[in-house]
Amino acid sequence: LLSLNEHNDSKTDKSLFSQDREISDLEQCSSVAENGVMLVVNHSRVRPPFGVLLATALYCAEFVTAAVLCSMYHNTEDVIWMSLTIVFMLMPAVLIQLTLTFIHRDLGRDRPLVLLLHLLLLGPIIRCFEALVIYFKAGKNEEPYVTISRKITLKKGQGTQMEWEIGQKERMLATHMNAFKRTAVIQAFLGSTPQLTLQLYATIQEKYILPTRTVLMVITLISITYGALVCTVLAIQIRYDDYKVRLHPRAYLCMIVWRGLEIATRITALVLFSTALTYWTILVAVANLLFFFFLPWVEFWARKGSLTQNVEKNFSKLGTTVVLCMFTLLYACINIFCWSAVQLDLTHQELIERKQRWGHLAMYYCGRFVENFLLITLWYFFKSDFYEYVCAPLLVVQLLICYSLAVLFMLLFYQFCHPFRRLFKYNVHDCLHCACCHKRRATMVLGGSQPPDLTSQLAERETDIVEDLMEAA
Repeated sequence: LLSLNEHNDSKTDKSLFSQDREISDLEQCSSVAENGVMLVVNHSRVRPPFGVLLATALYCAEFVTAAVLCSMYHNTEDVIWMSLTIVFMLMPAVLIQLTLTFIHRDLGRDRPLVLLLHLLLLGPIIRCFEALVIYFKAGKNEEPYVTISRKITLKKGQGTQMEWEIGQKERMLATHMNAFKRTAVIQAFLGSTPQLTLQLYATIQEKYILPTRTVLMVITLISITYGALVCTVLAIQIRYDDYKVRLHPRAYLCMIVWRGLEIATRITALVLFSTALTYWTILVAVANLLFFFFLPWVEFWARKGSLTQNVEKNFSKLGTTVVLCMFTLLYACINIFCWSAVQLDLTHQELIERKQRWGHLAMYYCGRFVENFLLITLWYFFKSDFYEYVCAPLLVVQLLICYSLAVLFMLLFYQFCHPFRRLFKYNVHDCLHCACCHKRRATMVLGGSQPPDLTSQLAERETDIVEDLMEAA
């Protein structure tokens, strides 16, 4: 870990763990500066913007496929399907343009071509092109990683102009990558999830499989899974912003299976329920949306906090409230279909609570499992004659097993694949162990034996964590 002297208040770089801690596999070269700050130099190249390319490809593929499907609906005079498809196609596209314009602050700059492309809903394409240009220009010169302390030195006039330009390009590329992470989440949960639900419902109602509609459903499922992965990684990065986050490939594989099964099972349960009890589906969706929308605000009012003023310097209280409401709406839409991996704190600068609340995680998945079970059970009793050739009991069991597998892979991720699992005060194994110890302690107390000293065990656990941190330093 990087540390400061007692008399030095400047902020240092993000810490890097060694490879044996499975957090970072970077080559580290450390030296102590005159002010006592340990500098960590990374000799790796600038990372390619694969996330930008993937987000842009998913955006274009979904938009084009939805447009083709709308044309087919128009030819067959399916006005309802066409109208809803257009809404779920344009709504996330417009929000993405606004998000990219807001993050890059283009309204205060003289860039008419970029603004025109945003009006034509082609903003992600030009942003992707800009990110690629920055990447290839930065890749021509292999320069060391410019640390925060080094940037301060460069600002004071020391160091080469080339190093300062490389640092500027790295920051610009990081801005593009962070912007596309936000747009991927918006595209996934404000566009792809309702689009997938609609097209699956239309397929069941019309009782035939349309190839273009199948392609759109596959693209939207990939988009939702990718958005859920981005949301999980962003939550980890914000919660542990003092460290460099590096995920192992097996962690990504575990998250893909976890998120894919969770989302597919949830959407299937909602669609099956809607085919049997259509109007009750609206009540279920609205109840979920209102609950998760007002939950952060109820906690905010219970704490008697004040709104954070760091959302945007030029915003008034009304503007800040509107932005927070939009952020809370996105948070609610995510939680309708899958676990958002974060808990909102409207009083905090980053709007996200840093603690890992296992209780909230357990309550969410237990409640969601019960809700899915009730939805599928109600569909089983009120299903139409269309399912007479389908083994309904087997389908119910398969959906419940798939959701249980999603929960299992989630537990495996937090126990074995989470990059900061060594920093957890409690982990999945500890929670299960404590539950077993609680039952054993109750048995021993009834038998007259003394319960184990859990306080000493917790102290040993904290000591081990401190030793791990010191070794990583």
